[in-house]
Amino acid sequence: MARRRQKKRTHLPADTSKTSATGVGQPLNVSASRTPKTMVIRIGAGEVGPSISQLVTDVRTMMEPHTASRLKERKSNKLKDYTTMAGPLGVTQLLLFSRNVNSGSTTLRITRCPRGPTIHFRVKNYSLCKDVRKSMRNPKTPGKEFSTPPLLVMNGFNTPQPPKPDGTPGRPPPHEMLLTSMFQSLFPPISAQRTPLASIRRILLLNRRPVSEADPKDGTTSEYVIDVRHYIINTKPVGVSRPIRRINAAERALRAKPTGEKGSKRSALPNLSGLEDIADYMLDPGAGGYTSESEVEEDAEVEVLPGNSRHTVKKKRAPKGPQKRAVKLSEIGPRMRLEMVKIEEGLAEGKVLWHAYETKTKQEERELEERHKIKKAERDQRRAIQQENVKRKKAEKEALKGKKRAEGKEGGEEVDNDDDDDDDEPEMWDDDDFEDEDEGENEEDVEMEDE
Repeated sequence: MARRRQKKRTHLPADTSKTSATGVGQPLNVSASRTPKTMVIRIGAGEVGPSISQLVTDVRTMMEPHTASRLKERKSNKLKDYTTMAGPLGVTQLLLFSRNVNSGSTTLRITRCPRGPTIHFRVKNYSLCKDVRKSMRNPKTPGKEFSTPPLLVMNGFNTPQPPKPDGTPGRPPPHEMLLTSMFQSLFPPISAQRTPLASIRRILLLNRRPVSEADPKDGTTSEYVIDVRHYIINTKPVGVSRPIRRINAAERALRAKPTGEKGSKRSALPNLSGLEDIADYMLDPGAGGYTSESEVEEDAEVEVLPGNSRHTVKKKRAPKGPQKRAVKLSEIGPRMRLEMVKIEEGLAEGKVLWHAYETKTKQEERELEERHKIKKAERDQRRAIQQENVKRKKAEKEALKGKKRAEGKEGGEEVDNDDDDDDDEPEMWDDDDFEDEDEGENEEDVEMEDE
């Protein structure tokens, strides 16, 4: 028997690397991958306004590559719709932006799927990416920096605590520990031994500082605020004058450029036709030689060891010994100033674990705990009653179908019995009738012939 042809050019072979030892593929849930995945959502797509919509787009760009950058929201979509799809898609965190129509304030909620907790922030100030680029003299245009997640840098998240009576250092409050772990879980962890240095191209800075250091015009009533900044990392070799760097860059550009293609002015070799000696170009301060203004500050210099990681591409031999490079950060936005308001237990619903403005006594906390227990018991009771009603209605429906089916069978048997009473045997044609008709026709034919 002929075999069925398989298209080898378009059909790829089955990938067995994601198959477990039992031969079953990994499910599309959180346990299938340790890489955190996020969804940045605007609640009330048509009510938040164009500025918040653009802020959501910028935050999605900042959270790339493990985020839903092309997500489309609708006015009819509820939070339950996103939480339902978070499990099959492997989403671990949701960033929910909303805007209060009456006060005009913007709120950010960061929740962990599927059971919380949820941290509420008030966005005091924010600047879009386009505003940050306009404020800079030489804005940096990002390229392939978004193919890898950013490096998370958290500053000031450890509040100094007095030591315990036994001399051991004091533990930070639970809400601060939860805040730190929530931000750390937004991005995959890095390893100093395994993570290639070339993959770190962006930095997400979270600076937590007291309100006394913030702008008093903000009207912030909480104790701390968090400043969010987003940067691109630029590195340049140090210890080489600018003329030599220009010559090296032009030489690399000429080698990489195909034959016959015209290069730009920046990649072309410098014009030395008006000079008598190469020293005039190398030692000329106007050409960018060794001057104090052209060199990088010593604080920005770092030593980079040659990479021996298995992720590096072995195209050419790595240089021996450390290299000195200047590290410079270029901000690309967005900017945000966040104020933590409260922490809820569940996924955007549940009892409040911590609040910035309200403080409860032990008696009030016990009363709230009892109230939550009563609400939970009532909710469980209603769910049990609904399940029983569904089962009862389903059983009644099946019984009604069975009754109609039985009545239909009984009605069919009565009709058959009436027919049997009239005539037990099926009706048959009488051959004598046909014979008489044939004889009559033959007689008429004979009479016609005689005439």
